[in-house]
Amino acid sequence: MANVNVRKKDDAPGSTLGEVRGYARRIWLAGLGAYARVGQEGSDYFKELVKAGESIEKRGKKRLGQQLDAANHSIDEATLEASRVRGRVEVQLDKIEKAFDARVARALNRFGIASKHDVEALSIKLEQLTELLERVARKP
Repeated sequence: MANVNVRKKDDAPGSTLGEVRGYARRIWLAGLGAYARVGQEGSDYFKELVKAGESIEKRGKKRLGQQLDAANHSIDEATLEASRVRGRVEVQLDKIEKAFDARVARALNRFGIASKHDVEALSIKLEQLTELLERVARKP
C-alpha cells in the first residue's frame, strides 16, 4: 500500500494555520524533551541526594560515637573519684567512731561502770574459778 499524503490548502507551509500547527508540534516536542531530561536528571539528582544523606549519616554516627565515648569516659572518671571519696569517708567515719567509743568508755569509767574489756576479763576469771572448784570438788 502506498502512503498518500493529503494536505489541505490551510496546512501549506506558508499559511497561518500551518505555522500554528508547526509551533504547536515544536512546543509538544519541547515538552517531551523536558520530561525526558527531568526524568534522567531527576534520577541522577536523587542518587546524589542519597549519597549526600549517606555521608551525613556516617558523619553523624561518628560524632555520636565520639560523644558517647567522651560521656562514658567522664562517667568512669566520676565513678573512680566517687570510690576514692567513699574510701576517705569510711576512714574518717572509722576514726570518728573510735574517738566516740573512747570518750564514752572514759565517761562510763568515771561513773564507775565497767567497760566491755573489764567484763570480759572478769568472765575469764570466773570461768577459771569455776573449773578450779569443779576439780577440787571431784577430788576425794
